[in-house]
Amino acid sequence: MKKTCLYDKHVALGALMSPFAGFDMPIQYSNITDEHQAVRTACGVFDVSHMGEVTVQGPEAERYVQHIFTNDVAGAPVGKIFYGMMCYDDGGTVDDLLVYKMDENSFFLVINAANIDKDWAWMQQQASGFDIDLQNRSDDYGQLAVQGPDAERVVEEVLGLQCSELEFYTVKTIGDVIVSRTGYTGEDGFEIYATPDFINDSWDKLMASGRCKPCGLGCRDTLRFEVGLPLYGDELSQDISPVMAGLSMFCKLDKEGGFIGRDALLRQKTEGVERRVVGIELADKAIPRHGYTVLSAEGEPVGEVTTGYHCLSVDKSVCMALVDSRYAKLGTPLQVQIRKKVFPGTVVKKQFYNKSYKK
Repeated sequence: MKKTCLYDKHVALGALMSPFAGFDMPIQYSNITDEHQAVRTACGVFDVSHMGEVTVQGPEAERYVQHIFTNDVAGAPVGKIFYGMMCYDDGGTVDDLLVYKMDENSFFLVINAANIDKDWAWMQQQASGFDIDLQNRSDDYGQLAVQGPDAERVVEEVLGLQCSELEFYTVKTIGDVIVSRTGYTGEDGFEIYATPDFINDSWDKLMASGRCKPCGLGCRDTLRFEVGLPLYGDELSQDISPVMAGLSMFCKLDKEGGFIGRDALLRQKTEGVERRVVGIELADKAIPRHGYTVLSAEGEPVGEVTTGYHCLSVDKSVCMALVDSRYAKLGTPLQVQIRKKVFPGTVVKKQFYNKSYKK
């Protein structure tokens, strides 16, 4: 079991630790509800040092990124960040990731912790014929996510990192520290990449300030879920393409040169797909869980829940589910089998709570 550079800090705070993506990670410190609300109303900090980082540098760095990435980074200004996917030839998802344009010939890719080894092997396979330097830097960086309405003031006043000029999905470097206005919570916030020593020192400053609540992966999941953000392994996978997941806006099918999986995704867009990820709101307060069966109004199995919770910010029982496309239209009545009972629901938008990003 791997440990992040902040592992001892979590244990000292009495965090509930649990395996995640091969790491022993904090799930909660006090309780998930309190941590969730702290991010929605004030400021919370997450240790996300388990995430992977890959650098792409060289004369053909942009051409390589264009080849493996569904979004279009061509000609983007330095400091711009893009969300998108890497896909297999058949359109299945290798991973979803962030691509940071650090310089004209330098890109910083942030990948999911559970996929680091798989992604790295796949990226190396695709690098043949490109004049680039490809490096897996996952062990070199620690990472903090400071999230919430007060995040900007906390990062500037407690950590001394000037960040107010950053727009949403932009990045800057301060010495050896990378600071981006990004996150996975639906709130304004920042992600900070730096050496383990810097991350440890920053964590201590945040805890000593009393202005930033430590938050675990439990509320990280409830926060991302209720604003409709996907989790690889749930709403995206080798068997769930970006089109099926409703993420076609991040797949620039007409960009020059295309990308791996482009033809398959174009077919899916043109001809349709058999399954789609939808949101479902239940009429009752029962909680749907991953893997529970989704039924049609007539009781026919038509899919399964990918993620489900009682949504803390809007007080509703909701889920995302992968269902037969015939039942994906908004307003369609569906049911969810929860243990031995069946609960009625309705297809709704996957964004159950309105995001509060800085524009």
